[in-house]
Amino acid sequence: MNRASLDKRPDEVATMFDDVAPKYDVVNDVLSMGQTRRWRKVVVDAMEVYRGQRVLDLAAGTGTSSEPYADAGIDVVACDFSLGMLKVGKRRRPDIDFIAGDATNLPFADNTFDATTISFGLRNVNEPKKALQEMLRVTKPGGRLVIAEFSQPVVPLWRTMYTEYLMRALPAIAVKVASNPDAYVYLAESIRAWPDQDHLAAWLQETGWENVTYRNLTGGIVAVHRAFKATESTPDGGAAAIAAHKGPVAKLRRNIVR
Repeated sequence: MNRASLDKRPDEVATMFDDVAPKYDVVNDVLSMGQTRRWRKVVVDAMEVYRGQRVLDLAAGTGTSSEPYADAGIDVVACDFSLGMLKVGKRRRPDIDFIAGDATNLPFADNTFDATTISFGLRNVNEPKKALQEMLRVTKPGGRLVIAEFSQPVVPLWRTMYTEYLMRALPAIAVKVASNPDAYVYLAESIRAWPDQDHLAAWLQETGWENVTYRNLTGGIVAVHRAFKATESTPDGGAAAIAAHKGPVAKLRRNIVR
């Protein structure tokens, strides 16, 4: 299956997420067998942000991924194109700034954020490379990007079992727990069609990000990519930062050289 066969208009995708917003977080926990929370923790650790910095959380949905930053006193902006998701999130966490926005045309000035992140949302963008360029634009020089996205399991047998789960078990479970099961059929197909770890790393380099690395989680079901925006004075300024990093991404990183 190629990605073109999954293309939907932005308004169609937004409507799909509006429909599943009320139960979105609960369904995600069920379908991931409780792994979602662990994956998100790895992302937060890889961000390495602190009080006084500003974070952009794209595809934030109901704000679950934004909460750890807000709880730590970090200025976080939760941005999503689904108004339904944002409304659910704002009701639950009125202290977080929720802003509607398109990842390919972000409503923020250049060099606004110290760090940018997007979890499980890049594959739902019609022009993911354009979105990566926009993330680069709004991130400050020397700042970082952390992406968590479904990827390709690295062990062939595990990959086969996972594909079977995606296309058979996941839709069946969604019928029982989700308000819009068809949305999860689409999501399963989008995961299967999404490029692997090396391809996403190449996209990051092509769009101007530097020092690209990634870590496989759960055997490659999910990959966490991290990259840096060059500083104005030292183009390779991000290299020193990642060389000194001792966190989870550094432990199991693979340097991508093209």
